[in-house]
Amino acid sequence: MNAHTKPEAQREVTGLDLLRAPFPANQISKLPKPTKAQTDEVRNNFKAGIRCDICGGWHHPKVVHLDYVGHAALTDRLLDADPNWNWEPVTDDGLPKLDQNLGMWIRLTVCGVTRLGYGHAEGKKGGDAVKEVIGDALRNAAMRFGAALDLWHKGDLHALDDEAPAPTKQEPRQNRTPSGQPAPADQAISSLTSADTLNQLAAIWQDLPRSVQILPEVIGAKDQRKTALQSNPPITDDEIPY
Repeated sequence: MNAHTKPEAQREVTGLDLLRAPFPANQISKLPKPTKAQTDEVRNNFKAGIRCDICGGWHHPKVVHLDYVGHAALTDRLLDADPNWNWEPVTDDGLPKLDQNLGMWIRLTVCGVTRLGYGHAEGKKGGDAVKEVIGDALRNAAMRFGAALDLWHKGDLHALDDEAPAPTKQEPRQNRTPSGQPAPADQAISSLTSADTLNQLAAIWQDLPRSVQILPEVIGAKDQRKTALQSNPPITDDEIPY
């Protein structure tokens, strides 16, 4: 090996490879993902919510949080990878083309490579909605380069099938703990069946203890809810959690 050549492990990561590098903890934010039932409960009774120590928002105390990388951190990473990176909208007669959901497709170019991305603002209007569409599209396109892909994978329901252990024979369980609270399996089933999106279902599953994940009735509840959501997915299920 040449004396001026760095070992592979010590070489500086640059360009497109840098987009695949994990984001540091200080650049990862938390996105609350309440179920519809949790949202309705707090809407009907404001005092049912809490000021969250994790994300700073006001929501149901049992809300699941997803990791995501925000617009500023992503832009910083793009600039580090390629100071000349650029994006442009997919146009129609020279103007940005919006679909029936007021979403927009873009082309993101980094290090001479161009990939498509899509963004929308979930029904919001005005200037802030336009900025949100752009930011969402950039995150979506950057994911095609591998940016924050590890965070997206945490919200990918396919991980349920990869990580779920095979059902094993279990001893009969009690429906209540000695303190009178519902058994962990019953709590897990209730949470899984209340998930409104595939992403929420994945997040709830990953938060369950392994001792609960292996219970056949819990696995069955997860699979049943997954099938129901895939058959009739909600409009907001395509949100990317980073």
